Amino acid sequence: MVRLMLLSWAANLIALWVVAWIFSGVAYHGFWSLVWAGAIFGVLNTFLKPMLQLLTIPLAIVTLGLAWFFVAMLMLKLTDWILGGFRISGFWTLVGATIVVWLVNLALDNVGPWRRKERRWTWAVTSERLPRD
Repeated sequence: MVRLMLLSWAANLIALWVVAWIFSGVAYHGFWSLVWAGAIFGVLNTFLKPMLQLLTIPLAIVTLGLAWFFVAMLMLKLTDWILGGFRISGFWTLVGATIVVWLVNLALDNVGPWRRKERRWTWAVTSERLPRD
């Protein structure tokens, strides 16, 4: 459990660093601000995001899931509001940052210690025949 939390924190730290590297509208004041941003972002994603997703299920159905993208954007903006040393300036920067965080987390989920084996699909080939109707 602790290992997963630390890996999640590290993944958030890496994702936020990549976002700050790509977008000039994302700034942080030193390494420790980025560490705290990763921790706050992780806590928000762990506790607040699932509750908001549950509350927005009807809206997500109507918008074909687009509402949950805005929930993810809100998690990044809340991290900005909570932590003084981490800033995201501008709506489109926030949109791009949300996409980059998603892409970085997608990449990290499939490599190294972040690999989630339970998500991987496997195909089994058997010589058994299916019964015919």
